[in-house]
Amino acid sequence: MPGRSPEGDALTALVLPAFELNGEFLSAAAMISAPHQLTPAQWQVLGAALEDPIPVAEIARRIGLGLTRQSVQRVANDVVEAGWAEWRDNPQHQRAKLLAPTASGRSAVAAMATEQHAWADHVGAAIGGSELAELRRLIPRVIAASRAYRESTAGDRDA
Repeated sequence: MPGRSPEGDALTALVLPAFELNGEFLSAAAMISAPHQLTPAQWQVLGAALEDPIPVAEIARRIGLGLTRQSVQRVANDVVEAGWAEWRDNPQHQRAKLLAPTASGRSAVAAMATEQHAWADHVGAAIGGSELAELRRLIPRVIAASRAYRESTAGDRDA
């Protein structure tokens, strides 16, 4: 079996640090959201619905991260039960209700802004704006290349 290319080695060397970065982001989100009685998942779901009421399936697509519609539905139900959001009728789809933050949900998200800004300012200053901009430019390219590969080989795996 042939070895990886230098580019394949470089990508492989990125995988574990990317998982570690995801874990660090989740830990930072937990630190910021916990004093407000929100989990990072609840914060994400509420944040996805801040601009406009949105169906759960669309929240799952926006959040990504491999979350299923069902897991996002459970979190959405939790934020509704806690009074941070409510269900509204969807004129486009009778069964797919829209999630809309309540005033208390908007207040909870707004209350975390100062802490999130302090964290982002500190981490951003430690890295530098130009390096973060380059990383932001590269991440979608890595995602797109991986998706393209998976889609191109999907038929091979199903055979």
